[in-house]
Amino acid sequence: VQLQASGGGLVQAGDSLRLSCAASGRTFSTYTVGWFRQAPGKEREWVAAISWTGYTYYADSVKGRFTISRDNAKNTVTLQMNSLKPEDTAVYYCAAGPRAMARHRGEYDYWGQGTRVTVSS
Repeated sequence: VQLQASGGGLVQAGDSLRLSCAASGRTFSTYTVGWFRQAPGKEREWVAAISWTGYTYYADSVKGRFTISRDNAKNTVTLQMNSLKPEDTAVYYCAAGPRAMARHRGEYDYWGQGTRVTVSS
């Protein structure tokens, strides 16, 4: 599975942004897909994930503001980010793995290249 993340940019606090993760590979629909982010000088942290059945789960820091969805027919996963805050500034990565309820980097086998999100105050 190859992943390509896109949609990052520079926005102001309170704005919205939509990230996309495009995948290639016939088994994409059977994987959990997650989004992670890494801010400068910080560890990469898990943000949200969606299982192959469509079950979604979120980090507390983004719950209620971010929505993850998938379209298996188009091999894409989208992260809709609303009410953005300066602390959301990071490089965002999408990843895919076979394990449901995956929240840790080691549970994901495939990674995209990252897309940068900058939120100004």
